[in-house]
Amino acid sequence: MKICVFCSANNQIDPEFFALTEELGKWAVENGHTIVYGGVNQGLMECLAKATKGAGGHTIGVVPMKVEESGRMSDYVDVEIPCDNLTDRKQLMMDQSDVFIALPGGLGTLDEVFTVAASATIGYHHKSVILYNMGGCWNQLIALLNDLQQKGMIRGEWQQYIKTADSLEEISRLI
Repeated sequence: MKICVFCSANNQIDPEFFALTEELGKWAVENGHTIVYGGVNQGLMECLAKATKGAGGHTIGVVPMKVEESGRMSDYVDVEIPCDNLTDRKQLMMDQSDVFIALPGGLGTLDEVFTVAASATIGYHHKSVILYNMGGCWNQLIALLNDLQQKGMIRGEWQQYIKTADSLEEISRLI
């Protein structure tokens, strides 16, 4: 299975997130999965790729031109899929992947999560996004989604498109 991972490219975040991200990379390899990711050499992205490669796994980096031009592409990318911009990147990631896991991240990660979920709601695909709720990092987003659901802003149940998991065991069950 190809698992696309959305996550932070920031190095200045909780060290626990790095440890759990490393475990995810190793888990993916142990279970025969390929990692699709943004291809950046910083933050959780680099941690994930390094752990995946270190365990003998395979990575696919979907790398925007600006990332490559700025010298921020990871050395742990096995297959590079170049793209023009972030919109292209999201589409290529959706095309390449079977399921999506969102680790802690910022605006880019949120953009990716909601692009994939919104595309699923109108039938472009039937793939889920899993919020890996490391250390409760997604608690406020989950509360917001529940609030929007309660107010009738979301048709159906948001959990049809966005799943939540607090552990690798829960991720295993969801995929």
